[in-house]
Amino acid sequence: MLSFQTPTARDVLDASARLRGVAVETPVVRSDLLDEITGAKVFVKLESLQHTGAFKFRGAYNCLSRLDRATCPDGVVAYSTGNHGQAIATVGRMLDIPTTVVMPSNAPENKVEKARKAGARIVRYDRERQSREEVAAELAREGQYAVVPPGDHHHVIAGQATVAFETLDRFGADAFDAIVVPCGGGGLSAGTCLAVEAAQSKPQVWAAEPSEFDDTRRSLASGQRETNPAGRVSICDALLAPVPAELPFSINGSRLAGVLAADDAAVRRAMAFCFETFRVVVEPGGAVALAGMMSDPAASPLRGKRVLIVASGGNVDAALFASAISEA
Repeated sequence: MLSFQTPTARDVLDASARLRGVAVETPVVRSDLLDEITGAKVFVKLESLQHTGAFKFRGAYNCLSRLDRATCPDGVVAYSTGNHGQAIATVGRMLDIPTTVVMPSNAPENKVEKARKAGARIVRYDRERQSREEVAAELAREGQYAVVPPGDHHHVIAGQATVAFETLDRFGADAFDAIVVPCGGGGLSAGTCLAVEAAQSKPQVWAAEPSEFDDTRRSLASGQRETNPAGRVSICDALLAPVPAELPFSINGSRLAGVLAADDAAVRRAMAFCFETFRVVVEPGGAVALAGMMSDPAASPLRGKRVLIVASGGNVDAALFASAISEA
């Protein structure tokens, strides 16, 4: 049984009001060439231009700004592959809340350093042998801390929902037939489902995953949360959660229209396309929704549709980004 409060459309509206003037209202861009490639009318939401370089800032601020500090005088413990940790550290510094972030030993060093420079205490763990949730829980037991997970928290999900909500509010409830968002633990896709409800809109919500980490696709097919096999690799470090998060999947399981998948080569091409066309930097996990749309467009279920794609983050290692551009 879930031990978390399930977020609602009302929570999305509250998060939108709280983040107004704090989060960046990120731009939406278009390209005729992208329409030709995909066979759809595509809008790209550049959430890579958000504070801390990713959508995670929204959920972190919406959550931490509501904390009862009397219940967690020692601060916050979070676990993250990178972007959530950096957002927690940055918001903690803004609000004078001490932060500890549990990060895998193979997390990109640029993300680790950004969290550390924002003031977080960094604790590393072995992704293959340890549970990040258990490591965070053990740390939290050392004092009076609040644990803020990247997905399993209603205020975090409601904050992530504002990515889509602000776009629907700006363009209109009937502007899109579908919204495609990158998916790791599932918080952004769950929030997007709630944003559609809050905006009284009707676009389908699709998740996008690395083809080697398609746990959400398999979970939708089986009706239960499926685990990614150990030992698989992908450049999409932001999306390598071992299993869909429990609270997001309770929303995604009945509301997602489906899942697009893309391999690493397609992700690299999408990163290069964003740079060449829009002159923006998008990290691999942030580019997977675009990569999914650009892969095999003739067979795409979204062909001929008006589609909003979220480019969810831009925190990429310089060498990896350079190689993606040069290879493309």
